[in-house]
Amino acid sequence: MLYKQGGYQAFKINDPKPRNIHKASVSNNNVKTCWVLKCDIRKFFDNIDHQILIKILENYIPDKNIIRLLKEIINSFSAKQDSAGLPLGNLTSQLFVNIYMNEFGQFMKHKLKMKYYVRYADDFVVLSDSRPELLSTAQPIREFLRENLKLELHPKKLSISTIASGIDFLGWVSFSDHRILRTKTKQRMFKKLNSKNKKSYFGLISRGNTRKLAEKLANL
Repeated sequence: MLYKQGGYQAFKINDPKPRNIHKASVSNNNVKTCWVLKCDIRKFFDNIDHQILIKILENYIPDKNIIRLLKEIINSFSAKQDSAGLPLGNLTSQLFVNIYMNEFGQFMKHKLKMKYYVRYADDFVVLSDSRPELLSTAQPIREFLRENLKLELHPKKLSISTIASGIDFLGWVSFSDHRILRTKTKQRMFKKLNSKNKKSYFGLISRGNTRKLAEKLANL
């Protein structure tokens, strides 16, 4: 939320001698609703096109020997017959998908002029104070991914809602001033909890508003 600062109000206090204090009045007339477009890319790793990825790499790397090595790594795996797909969990795959999706990030920033765009792998959110803006953004996003990266948005995982209703993203449900652990994440955590991973889970939940959850975890 954004608050507009107004004029100053003068008053006196005794602390311990009289002092003149000036307090700025703050108006919330400019408070706007934050809308969030949430999207997911269908079968992301399976649909990374090898030729497109190699072409992007060639734009940044002039050394042909390095490109030849990268081609061997990329073409060593294919989830489909048409030379597409990267192995999930491979360290090089994590690097490659970020390079691949940088094209989309540049499109979001420079073409669509979106100020608030956050992506992790195949999940991304776009924030705006205008719901119509997000509605009009969905189609250009869909077209860019399809035409330039051969990727498709998951039709059942596209939504527009307010941040006040909570945004389920990366295992957390985020609000404007706090976030809580997703219910399924908590259930999975308690199911897998043991003496070896307990400290790791404490580290996870420390990133949100989870005091009661931390107390429950400590008592187990």
